[in-house]
Amino acid sequence: MKNPIIVGVNDTDASQAALAWAMHRAAALKLPVVLVHAIDYPPSYENYASMETVRKYGTELLEKAKARAVEAEPSVDLATKLVSGSAGYSLRKQSRNASMVVIGSGESWFGGAVTDRALQIAAVAHCPVAVIGTNAGDGGRQGVLVGADGSEEATQAVAFAAAEADREGQELTILHAFGSPRFKVPKGMPGSDLAELAAEEERVILSETAAGLAENYPDLTVRQVLVVDTAPAKALVEAAGNAGLLVLGSRGRGAFKRLLMGSTAHAVLSQLPCPTIITRIRPDQHR
Repeated sequence: MKNPIIVGVNDTDASQAALAWAMHRAAALKLPVVLVHAIDYPPSYENYASMETVRKYGTELLEKAKARAVEAEPSVDLATKLVSGSAGYSLRKQSRNASMVVIGSGESWFGGAVTDRALQIAAVAHCPVAVIGTNAGDGGRQGVLVGADGSEEATQAVAFAAAEADREGQELTILHAFGSPRFKVPKGMPGSDLAELAAEEERVILSETAAGLAENYPDLTVRQVLVVDTAPAKALVEAAGNAGLLVLGSRGRGAFKRLLMGSTAHAVLSQLPCPTIITRIRPDQHR
């Protein structure tokens, strides 16, 4: 059996958008879908009657989601699963044998710590995670955008994005953004060409990241975009405003490799300009 697409289900509009997106993908790739709703009992729900009420609600929620899914793509093999535990824990467990986890964007809290469950799930899943907002069905969105920075994670994200763009018959844009040196050195002084040299080095990284795509995907149109003096997250959010899909590696070449998710992916998901897939580095290549 092919590894299924796991869809996290709740009662939000973003979750319904995620379900529609996942069903369309499953039909195109001929993959089964499993709808999962996680029940995380609060400490106050200690009596049996309260727990049964919550389980009943979860079961009804899954049945409604299943009905919408069948109506959207009746050919897709579909199953439902009601599980206990937090959304992050439950979907991480389900992701071990999944081709992808698809979730709605939820809500973010700006100005403080981001508590969005979508961020938590994307940080811990074992497979690629697609985060879908209510803007997923906006008309006029075209092309696949992928962030690149020369890291192994980003290189695999580019390969993933190229396959997606080729399958959908879309143009692929590889964007590499970096902040050039903030200080200014007067012309003629040592180091005055530092910014230009840095940009040239980053341009080489961008070209190397795109190398080999023409051989693997001869019909794929690939654009390379280098953005200077702009933070990667800001550049990606702006560039993805009209994109059909944004692809990011879970981490880049930042200094904090122990973090579950890189700062760029974290910042982009907090603003979610379009359907976004966070890829996972493949263990065999990582070794």
